[in-house]
Amino acid sequence: MKIYKVIKIAVNYRELAKEIFKDIDIKPLVRIENIVATVSLDQTLDLNLIERALPNVEYNPDQFPGLIFRLDSPKVTALIFKSGKMVVTGAKSTAELIRAVKKIARTLVKHGILIVGKPKIQVQNIVASANLGVEVTLEKAAFLLPNSMYEPEQFPGLIHRMDNPKVVLLIFSSGKMVITGAKSEEEVYWAVKNIYLKLKDLDCIRYPELEEELFEEELELR
Repeated sequence: MKIYKVIKIAVNYRELAKEIFKDIDIKPLVRIENIVATVSLDQTLDLNLIERALPNVEYNPDQFPGLIFRLDSPKVTALIFKSGKMVVTGAKSTAELIRAVKKIARTLVKHGILIVGKPKIQVQNIVASANLGVEVTLEKAAFLLPNSMYEPEQFPGLIHRMDNPKVVLLIFSSGKMVITGAKSEEEVYWAVKNIYLKLKDLDCIRYPELEEELFEEELELR
C-alpha cells in the first residue's frame, strides 16, 4: 500500500465515523488509544551504526535484540531490528502512524543511514475506548449475547468476541468499553455500532435520561 493512499484514507475517517453512526439514536464517543504496527524496510540495518549516529536511542543487544528509538512528536516508540523490521507503538491515528514512520526514515537518512525504498506499514492491532452513553445490563447480556464471558467476581466487565469485525470488546455496565484487535479505525467504529445494535435488540441497555424523566413523572403523580 502506498503511503499517500493510506494518508488519504486516514484523513477521511472522522467523516466516515459520522456516516457509520448517523442512523443510530446515540452518538458514541470513540477514541483511538494506541496503534501497533509493523514496518518493513526491505533491507538489513547496522544497529551499532545507528546507535552511534543517533542521539537518544537505546541499544543493548545482550538484553534485547532491537534498538529502541523514541519520537517526541508524534509521541511513538519504534523497536528497530537488524532485519529492517520495526514495531511502532503509541500512534493515536493511522495518519499519525504514517507521519511517525516517515519521520523515523528521514531521521535515519539525515544521520547517514541509507534507506533504499519506501517503508511498508501494516497495522497489527488498534486499541480504542468508547462510551455509548447508555447503561448496559451485563448479567442479561452475558446470557443472551453469544461468544461472551462475564465473571464479575474476577473482572467487572463483560468480554465479547465479535466475529464481524473480528475484535474483542470489554464492556462495562456504565456503557464504556475497550476495543482490541481492530486493523483499522473503520473496524473500530463498526464494532461500536454493531455491539450497540445487538445490545439494544436484546433489550440489554438502559437510557439514564429516560429513567430520570419517568422517576420525576412518578413523583409528580404522587
